[in-house]
Amino acid sequence: MAEVRAKFCGLSRPADIVAAAEAGATYVGFVFFPRSPRNVDPAQAAGLALEVPAGICKVALTVDADDAALDHILDTVPIDMLQLHGRESPDRVTEVRARFGLPVMKAVGVAGKADLAALDTYGRVADQLLVDAKPDPGAVLPGGNGLAFDWSLLAGRRWPVPWMLAGGLTPQTVATAVRMTGARQVDVSSGIESAPGVKDPALMQAFVAALRDA
Repeated sequence: MAEVRAKFCGLSRPADIVAAAEAGATYVGFVFFPRSPRNVDPAQAAGLALEVPAGICKVALTVDADDAALDHILDTVPIDMLQLHGRESPDRVTEVRARFGLPVMKAVGVAGKADLAALDTYGRVADQLLVDAKPDPGAVLPGGNGLAFDWSLLAGRRWPVPWMLAGGLTPQTVATAVRMTGARQVDVSSGIESAPGVKDPALMQAFVAALRDA
């Protein structure tokens, strides 16, 4: 069976890049959302992105960003993929793909079976899907909250584009999550931190080791 790919999101320090590469991450994510403890500005992210080894996909996570904000990020940072993690409509996903010419991953929050229909809708317009836990009403952050959802909702389900599992994954839970969902890609942020926004190299290594055991 093919290796499950890992995306380490919310990297904010040069040491995070080194640790992510050493652990074997396929993707690294930079968060452009001021309310997040993992937020980086474009100038900071540009320096980090230049440290990312060739072959690792650099992802920009944005939340309901307008064209001007995306222009500023992409004019400053060498990004390979955009992750739309807000309330962007399917039409907005289509617009972003056309305007910026980069692959777009759309995050979709799931709490129950009724939320799965949105994955079918976005799967027709995005290049990838990120299946995340739906945040609680009134939550400050749209993701990175350490919340999980009922993974059995995804068992046996597939979409027309590659997808990634997120939401409350840790070195202790990720193997079970992969077995229950069949995910071939996983995203982790708070699950590899020693404190909010502070990535832990040992947890990165443990996360990937658990994936290999899955």
